[in-house]
Amino acid sequence: MPRAPRLASFPAIRGALRFYQVCSIITGVGLLLLVAEMILKYTPLHVELFAGGSGGFLWLAPVIAGPDCSWYSLFFPGSDNCEMISTGDGVNLSLAILIAHGWFYVVYLFACFRVWSLMRWKFPKFLLLALGGIVPFLSFFMEARVGRQVKSYLQAREDAEMHTRAEHSSLTHEIPVENQR
Repeated sequence: MPRAPRLASFPAIRGALRFYQVCSIITGVGLLLLVAEMILKYTPLHVELFAGGSGGFLWLAPVIAGPDCSWYSLFFPGSDNCEMISTGDGVNLSLAILIAHGWFYVVYLFACFRVWSLMRWKFPKFLLLALGGIVPFLSFFMEARVGRQVKSYLQAREDAEMHTRAEHSSLTHEIPVENQR
């Protein structure tokens, strides 16, 4: 059984929890944007989101199959060494979403590791936290669940410690009845 977190680490745990909660929300939103981008690109729509360029402020540019592709390659990307070619100019927001989510997932993993190690949980709990950044909507559920769990644990431990200290101080300050004259 893992050891319980030290009382001295409770402020660090609260800070790590806040950082985890912020990272969890950002990662979850980034993942949902990434899923939407993948749906736009790899379904029969075959479009990517661009900013600027010839299409204006925000626009969708078609993605076409390369010259060595069969007609069915549009529905099964990656088959027959088929390459999808973007036709847009300007800033490719689809690619930016992909890169931003990938890099921020690393920050999210650090936040998960920090909470996990300070709370001294078992390794499967870390794996579940890490899945929050790659399973859509899971980070939102995990953020709420972990937040409730950690806060209630810290509160219960602090209450128990205060009760123990109060009990201890009342025992040390009691004067025996025979010495009260």
